[in-house]
Amino acid sequence: MRTLSGKTLFITGASRGIGAAIALKAAADGANIVVAAKTVEPHPKLPGTIYTVAEEIERAGGRALPVPLDIRNEEQITAAVEQAVDTFGGIDILINNASAISLSGTLDTPMKRFDLMFSVNVRGTFACSQACVPYLKKAVNAHILNLSPPLNMQPRWFKEHVAYSMSKYGMSMCVLGMAEEFKGDAVAVNALWPRTVIHTAALAMLGGRVQPESCRKPQIVADAAHVILTRDSRQCTGNFFIDEEVLAEEGITDTRRYAVDPRGTLLSDLFVE
Repeated sequence: MRTLSGKTLFITGASRGIGAAIALKAAADGANIVVAAKTVEPHPKLPGTIYTVAEEIERAGGRALPVPLDIRNEEQITAAVEQAVDTFGGIDILINNASAISLSGTLDTPMKRFDLMFSVNVRGTFACSQACVPYLKKAVNAHILNLSPPLNMQPRWFKEHVAYSMSKYGMSMCVLGMAEEFKGDAVAVNALWPRTVIHTAALAMLGGRVQPESCRKPQIVADAAHVILTRDSRQCTGNFFIDEEVLAEEGITDTRRYAVDPRGTLLSDLFVE
Protein backbone atom coordinates (compact mmCIF):
# COMPACT_ATOMS: atom_id res chain seq x y z
CA MET A 1 0.00 0.00 0.00
CA ARG A 2 1.33 3.43 -0.93
CA THR A 3 1.79 5.65 2.07
CA LEU A 4 2.99 9.06 3.20
CA SER A 5 4.28 7.70 6.48
CA GLY A 6 7.25 9.71 7.71
CA LYS A 7 6.95 12.27 4.92
CA THR A 8 6.93 15.98 5.73
CA LEU A 9 4.27 18.06 3.98
CA PHE A 10 4.39 21.86 3.93
CA ILE A 11 0.79 22.94 3.24
CA THR A 12 -0.17 26.57 2.70
CA GLY A 13 -3.67 27.65 3.67
CA ALA A 14 -4.10 24.51 5.73
CA SER A 15 -6.24 26.00 8.50
CA ARG A 16 -9.47 24.93 6.81
CA GLY A 17 -11.08 23.52 3.66
CA ILE A 18 -9.12 21.52 1.11
CA GLY A 19 -5.77 22.25 2.74
CA ALA A 20 -6.95 20.86 6.07
CA ALA A 21 -8.50 17.82 4.37
CA ILE A 22 -5.21 17.00 2.61
CA ALA A 23 -3.38 17.42 5.92
CA LEU A 24 -5.69 15.02 7.75
CA LYS A 25 -5.50 12.43 4.98
CA ALA A 26 -1.70 12.45 5.17
CA ALA A 27 -1.78 12.48 8.97
CA ALA A 28 -3.67 9.19 8.95
CA ASP A 29 -0.56 7.67 7.33
CA GLY A 30 1.66 9.09 10.07
CA ALA A 31 3.02 12.05 8.10
CA ASN A 32 4.50 15.26 9.47
CA ILE A 33 2.40 18.30 8.56
CA VAL A 34 3.49 21.92 8.54
CA VAL A 35 0.23 23.87 8.90
CA ALA A 36 1.25 27.14 7.27
CA ALA A 37 -1.54 29.71 7.26
CA LYS A 38 -2.55 33.16 8.49
CA THR A 39 -5.36 32.18 10.82
CA VAL A 40 -4.05 32.12 14.37
CA GLU A 41 -7.19 33.55 15.98
CA PRO A 42 -10.72 32.28 15.26
CA HIS A 43 -12.28 34.03 12.27
CA PRO A 44 -15.71 35.57 12.94
CA LYS A 45 -17.24 33.75 9.95
CA LEU A 46 -14.90 30.86 9.13
CA PRO A 47 -13.97 27.88 11.31
CA GLY A 48 -10.47 26.66 12.03
CA THR A 49 -7.06 28.00 12.99
CA ILE A 50 -3.59 26.58 12.48
CA TYR A 51 -3.73 25.35 16.07
CA THR A 52 -7.11 23.59 15.88
CA VAL A 53 -6.04 21.81 12.68
CA ALA A 54 -2.74 20.85 14.32
CA GLU A 55 -4.70 19.21 17.14
CA GLU A 56 -6.79 17.27 14.60
CA ILE A 57 -3.62 16.13 12.82
CA GLU A 58 -2.16 14.80 16.06
CA ARG A 59 -5.40 12.96 16.85
CA ALA A 60 -5.38 11.45 13.34
CA GLY A 61 -1.93 9.97 13.88
CA GLY A 62 0.39 12.56 12.40
CA ARG A 63 2.82 15.11 13.77
CA ALA A 64 1.95 18.78 13.37
CA LEU A 65 3.85 22.05 13.28
CA PRO A 66 1.50 25.06 13.20
CA VAL A 67 3.31 28.03 11.68
CA PRO A 68 1.75 31.49 11.24
CA LEU A 69 2.40 32.45 7.62
CA ASP A 70 1.27 35.18 5.28
CA ILE A 71 2.65 33.94 1.96
CA ARG A 72 2.80 37.51 0.69
CA ASN A 73 5.71 38.01 3.09
CA GLU A 74 9.02 36.63 1.80
CA GLU A 75 10.73 36.74 5.19
CA GLN A 76 7.89 34.79 6.78
CA ILE A 77 8.15 32.13 4.08
CA THR A 78 11.89 31.73 4.67
CA ALA A 79 11.40 31.51 8.43
CA ALA A 80 8.55 28.98 8.10
CA VAL A 81 10.57 26.73 5.80
CA GLU A 82 13.59 26.88 8.11
CA GLN A 83 11.39 26.03 11.10
CA ALA A 84 9.94 23.06 9.20
CA VAL A 85 13.40 21.76 8.34
CA ASP A 86 14.67 22.27 11.90
CA THR A 87 11.68 20.39 13.30
CA PHE A 88 11.33 17.50 10.86
CA GLY A 89 14.73 17.34 9.18
CA GLY A 90 13.58 18.31 5.70
CA ILE A 91 10.61 18.81 3.39
CA ASP A 92 9.30 16.11 1.07
CA ILE A 93 6.15 17.72 -0.29
CA LEU A 94 4.87 21.24 -0.87
CA ILE A 95 1.16 21.84 -1.32
CA ASN A 96 0.44 25.29 -2.76
CA ASN A 97 -3.16 25.48 -1.60
CA ALA A 98 -3.52 29.06 -0.28
CA SER A 99 -5.60 31.17 -2.63
CA ALA A 100 -7.60 34.39 -2.84
CA ILE A 101 -10.74 34.72 -4.94
CA SER A 102 -12.95 37.45 -6.37
CA LEU A 103 -15.37 36.44 -9.10
CA SER A 104 -15.78 39.99 -10.35
CA GLY A 105 -15.56 41.65 -13.72
CA THR A 106 -12.94 44.17 -14.73
CA LEU A 107 -14.88 47.27 -13.65
CA ASP A 108 -15.87 45.68 -10.34
CA THR A 109 -12.43 44.49 -9.25
CA PRO A 110 -10.68 47.03 -6.99
CA MET A 111 -6.93 47.08 -7.54
CA LYS A 112 -6.49 46.16 -3.88
CA ARG A 113 -8.33 42.90 -4.56
CA PHE A 114 -6.41 42.38 -7.82
CA ASP A 115 -3.13 42.78 -5.95
CA LEU A 116 -4.27 40.37 -3.24
CA MET A 117 -5.07 37.62 -5.76
CA PHE A 118 -1.78 38.00 -7.59
CA SER A 119 0.22 38.30 -4.36
CA VAL A 120 -1.29 35.13 -2.90
CA ASN A 121 -2.06 32.97 -5.91
CA VAL A 122 0.85 33.66 -8.25
CA ARG A 123 3.59 35.28 -6.21
CA GLY A 124 2.88 33.19 -3.12
CA THR A 125 3.00 29.94 -5.09
CA PHE A 126 6.24 30.96 -6.79
CA ALA A 127 7.86 32.16 -3.56
CA CYS A 128 6.94 29.07 -1.54
CA SER A 129 8.17 26.81 -4.33
CA GLN A 130 11.41 28.76 -4.57
CA ALA A 131 11.98 28.45 -0.82
CA CYS A 132 11.18 24.72 -0.65
CA VAL A 133 12.91 23.41 -3.78
CA PRO A 134 16.44 23.30 -2.29
CA TYR A 135 15.10 20.88 0.35
CA LEU A 136 12.85 19.00 -2.05
CA LYS A 137 15.91 18.24 -4.18
CA LYS A 138 17.32 16.31 -1.21
CA ALA A 139 14.12 14.35 -0.59
CA VAL A 140 13.13 10.94 -1.86
CA ASN A 141 10.05 11.13 -4.10
CA ALA A 142 9.62 14.90 -3.79
CA HIS A 143 6.43 16.59 -4.97
CA ILE A 144 4.98 20.05 -5.45
CA LEU A 145 1.22 20.07 -5.90
CA ASN A 146 -0.59 23.28 -6.85
CA LEU A 147 -4.34 23.53 -6.36
CA SER A 148 -4.88 25.14 -9.74
CA PRO A 149 -6.82 24.41 -12.92
CA PRO A 150 -5.87 22.94 -16.28
CA LEU A 151 -4.72 25.61 -18.71
CA ASN A 152 -7.78 26.23 -20.84
CA MET A 153 -7.52 29.40 -22.92
CA GLN A 154 -11.17 29.69 -23.88
CA PRO A 155 -12.47 33.26 -23.51
CA ARG A 156 -15.48 32.12 -21.49
CA TRP A 157 -13.20 31.30 -18.57
CA PHE A 158 -11.96 34.88 -18.52
CA LYS A 159 -14.83 37.17 -19.43
CA GLU A 160 -16.67 37.12 -16.07
CA HIS A 161 -13.62 37.27 -13.78
CA VAL A 162 -10.49 37.98 -15.80
CA ALA A 163 -8.32 38.93 -12.79
CA TYR A 164 -9.10 35.75 -10.86
CA SER A 165 -8.63 33.58 -13.95
CA MET A 166 -5.25 35.11 -14.69
CA SER A 167 -4.11 34.56 -11.12
CA LYS A 168 -5.16 30.90 -11.01
CA TYR A 169 -3.66 30.24 -14.42
CA GLY A 170 -0.49 31.84 -13.07
CA MET A 171 -0.31 29.01 -10.55
CA SER A 172 -0.82 26.52 -13.37
CA MET A 173 1.94 28.13 -15.42
CA CYS A 174 4.25 27.55 -12.46
CA VAL A 175 3.45 23.86 -12.92
CA LEU A 176 4.15 24.01 -16.63
CA GLY A 177 7.54 25.65 -16.17
CA MET A 178 8.79 24.13 -12.92
CA ALA A 179 7.91 20.57 -13.91
CA GLU A 180 10.32 20.85 -16.80
CA GLU A 181 12.87 22.88 -14.84
CA PHE A 182 13.16 20.38 -11.98
CA LYS A 183 12.58 17.15 -13.89
CA GLY A 184 16.28 16.33 -13.71
CA ASP A 185 16.15 16.72 -9.92
CA ALA A 186 13.28 14.23 -9.61
CA VAL A 187 11.04 16.90 -8.10
CA ALA A 188 7.54 16.36 -9.47
CA VAL A 189 5.36 19.42 -10.06
CA ASN A 190 1.67 18.86 -10.76
CA ALA A 191 -1.69 20.62 -10.55
CA LEU A 192 -4.92 19.27 -9.09
CA TRP A 193 -8.39 20.72 -9.62
CA PRO A 194 -11.87 19.49 -8.69
CA ARG A 195 -14.41 18.40 -11.28
CA THR A 196 -17.21 19.93 -9.22
CA VAL A 197 -17.44 22.82 -6.81
CA ILE A 198 -16.14 21.84 -3.37
CA HIS A 199 -18.10 22.80 -0.29
CA THR A 200 -15.79 24.71 2.03
CA ALA A 201 -16.43 27.41 4.59
CA ALA A 202 -14.93 29.94 2.20
CA LEU A 203 -17.73 29.20 -0.27
CA ALA A 204 -20.07 31.14 1.98
CA MET A 205 -17.96 34.23 1.38
CA LEU A 206 -19.13 34.24 -2.25
CA GLY A 207 -22.57 35.40 -1.19
CA GLY A 208 -24.62 32.27 -1.76
CA ARG A 209 -23.75 31.84 -5.45
CA VAL A 210 -23.52 28.07 -4.95
CA GLN A 211 -25.71 25.95 -2.70
CA PRO A 212 -24.09 23.18 -0.62
CA GLU A 213 -26.22 20.44 -2.18
CA SER A 214 -24.53 21.18 -5.53
CA CYS A 215 -21.08 20.47 -4.12
CA ARG A 216 -18.76 17.69 -3.11
CA LYS A 217 -16.81 17.47 0.14
CA PRO A 218 -13.09 18.41 0.34
CA GLN A 219 -12.26 14.75 0.99
CA ILE A 220 -12.43 13.92 -2.72
CA VAL A 221 -9.59 16.35 -3.42
CA ALA A 222 -7.63 15.02 -0.43
CA ASP A 223 -7.99 11.44 -1.63
CA ALA A 224 -6.89 12.40 -5.15
CA ALA A 225 -3.94 14.35 -3.75
CA HIS A 226 -2.86 11.30 -1.75
CA VAL A 227 -2.81 9.21 -4.92
CA ILE A 228 -0.68 11.77 -6.76
CA LEU A 229 1.75 12.35 -3.89
CA THR A 230 2.47 8.63 -3.53
CA ARG A 231 3.29 8.20 -7.22
CA ASP A 232 6.88 8.10 -8.48
CA SER A 233 8.06 11.70 -8.82
CA ARG A 234 10.36 10.71 -11.69
CA GLN A 235 7.40 9.48 -13.73
CA CYS A 236 4.53 11.69 -12.57
CA THR A 237 5.20 15.35 -13.32
CA GLY A 238 3.83 18.18 -15.43
CA ASN A 239 0.23 16.96 -15.19
CA PHE A 240 -3.01 18.88 -14.75
CA PHE A 241 -5.09 16.41 -12.82
CA ILE A 242 -8.85 16.41 -12.17
CA ASP A 243 -9.81 14.80 -8.85
CA GLU A 244 -12.39 12.26 -10.03
CA GLU A 245 -10.19 11.22 -12.98
CA VAL A 246 -7.30 10.48 -10.61
CA LEU A 247 -9.55 8.32 -8.47
CA ALA A 248 -10.98 6.55 -11.53
CA GLU A 249 -7.44 5.54 -12.49
CA GLU A 250 -7.27 3.81 -9.11
CA GLY A 251 -10.56 2.00 -9.72
CA ILE A 252 -12.67 4.37 -7.61
CA THR A 253 -15.59 5.27 -9.86
CA ASP A 254 -18.42 5.49 -7.33
CA THR A 255 -18.04 9.03 -5.97
CA ARG A 256 -21.45 9.35 -4.34
CA ARG A 257 -19.95 9.32 -0.85
CA TYR A 258 -18.17 12.59 -1.60
CA ALA A 259 -21.38 14.48 -2.37
CA VAL A 260 -22.71 16.84 0.28
CA ASP A 261 -26.18 15.66 -0.76
CA PRO A 262 -26.24 12.45 -2.85
CA ARG A 263 -29.63 13.56 -4.22
CA GLY A 264 -28.36 16.93 -5.38
CA THR A 265 -27.26 17.96 -8.88
CA LEU A 266 -23.54 18.62 -8.87
CA LEU A 267 -22.22 21.87 -10.29
CA SER A 268 -19.07 21.77 -12.41
CA ASP A 269 -16.22 23.90 -11.16
CA LEU A 270 -14.71 26.77 -13.09
CA PHE A 271 -12.22 25.99 -15.87
CA VAL A 272 -13.53 22.44 -16.35
CA GLU A 273 -15.30 21.36 -19.52
